[in-house]
Amino acid sequence: MAELVYRPVIGAALTMFKALDLKIDTQGSEHIPRTGGAVLVSNHISYLDFIFTGLAALPQKRLVRFMAKDSVFKHKISGPLMRGMKHIPVDRAQGEHAYQHALESLRAGEIIGVFPEATISQSFTLKSFKTGAARLAQEAGVPLIPMALWGTQRLWTKGKPRNFKRSHIPVTIRVGEPVEAPADQYAGAITRRLRERVQELLEAAQRAYPVRPKDANDTWWIPAHLGGTAPTPAQVKEAG
Repeated sequence: MAELVYRPVIGAALTMFKALDLKIDTQGSEHIPRTGGAVLVSNHISYLDFIFTGLAALPQKRLVRFMAKDSVFKHKISGPLMRGMKHIPVDRAQGEHAYQHALESLRAGEIIGVFPEATISQSFTLKSFKTGAARLAQEAGVPLIPMALWGTQRLWTKGKPRNFKRSHIPVTIRVGEPVEAPADQYAGAITRRLRERVQELLEAAQRAYPVRPKDANDTWWIPAHLGGTAPTPAQVKEAG
């Protein structure tokens, strides 16, 4: 049933991206294992990140099951789709159930997608990582696969209206080598290594990004430390 639902959704997404003429540049998909469980870990800058993260696994013929907030599963349209694709609802008040669900899926050979920042980064820089991804990998005995997305924030992000009339927008995806998660190591130390690797991949994606802001009014999607007008992490925290 999962594939009966999942593959048409992928097809619809690819059709939409073709209509928008998105320029998707993916490198490193070969690091995603063709068989067996893995935790795919990405930065989070857009409401569409789960789609692009999933696309990175397609060359390896893998489908990614994402952990997502339970409100998405309660929506009358997205809910049946999310359940049909075997994604995992997360109730933040009772996260243990989602954790066990993800653990069972990993042990069954699935790839689980996790955004360890938990929420979209409005500064477009990496926030601190929660340790859940590392703990899942440790318990299931599977690798962590780091990756980074850049450009997705230009399509639809927090605090900005979605605008699918934009076209020709590049999206850069970089997938890195597996990060091992030994059971005898501290999850916090593994998480720090994982975050460092995602940061390296993010910087590589930013360097490879083929366009720059058109003018002074188009710098909102560039982090402040790179000369853009996105809010700094401190400004986001103060506003929140």
